[in-house]
Amino acid sequence: MSKTVDFYFDFSSPYGYFSSELVDDFATRCDCNVIWRPYLMGAVMKVTGRKPLVQIPMINSYSELDLKRVARYHGIQFALPSVFPVATVAACRAYYWASENHGTIPAKRLAQAIFRAYFAENQNISTPELIVEIATQQQFVADEVAAALQDPDIKLKVRAATDRAIEQQVFGSPFFVVDGEPFWGHDRLSVLEAWVKSGGW
Repeated sequence: MSKTVDFYFDFSSPYGYFSSELVDDFATRCDCNVIWRPYLMGAVMKVTGRKPLVQIPMINSYSELDLKRVARYHGIQFALPSVFPVATVAACRAYYWASENHGTIPAKRLAQAIFRAYFAENQNISTPELIVEIATQQQFVADEVAAALQDPDIKLKVRAATDRAIEQQVFGSPFFVVDGEPFWGHDRLSVLEAWVKSGGW
């Protein structure tokens, strides 16, 4: 029986973006089911007291260097957005609407398109209008997406997803959980793979 791995991320997270580009291959190699769980990391930061890396002296300069280096290492198109970080409420709402109404695979493709729009094309994904445009490019109906972004039930789903992340003590992006075992960070993906394949240690 294949393992299930929860993949938590925020759409404003560059390391979350990197993992989103690699996690499908990871799932194939490990023969596991990866559940994509976007959430609002800003709410978690209020609990932990952490700040975005770009707002921390010294770390901000290093993080920009490291992001570009990691992108080159994996061959992932990347440019630090001109506006960073941004609110990701609309992106999260679109994802959970797509997942509920069209299934996990179309929703995942939408998530990847949103990530790429932000981190490869420097588009400000905080605006509902852009999220609708990206979703339309992924063959969703614009009016349905626009309505979904204002749907009270979808708003509740995003809140519930964020509450779940906090309950699971998820405090970063990406963050993976398998059998209750937490792994924080893009650079833990290889460790997670070894853990899943071996059954843990």
